[in-house]
Amino acid sequence: MTNPHHDLDFLSDSTESTSTRFVTFIGNSLKRFDLAVTNTNRFYGKKLVIDLLNGKTAILGTDDLEEEGYLEHVFSLNEDEAEELRCFLYQVVGDAYFTD
Repeated sequence: MTNPHHDLDFLSDSTESTSTRFVTFIGNSLKRFDLAVTNTNRFYGKKLVIDLLNGKTAILGTDDLEEEGYLEHVFSLNEDEAEELRCFLYQVVGDAYFTD
């Protein structure tokens, strides 16, 4: 019997302790947000944001929040819902940092 993992070419495989903030809120649009925001040493300081209701995930920093239409596209939101999410995320995501 052959090893089923034999043909895999791992580019990276690491384990890291992270912290995750779980938050639920409702804005004026009455859209409910159930989010998990994970802090990690990966992704150059950006946060891993998971919408637990629809299973959509994004790696976000403030630069992504400022990109027009990005949150609407990634999380399938209308403009008002995206603005509510953006307001929350500005409080928790930081600027990206790059190392050489």
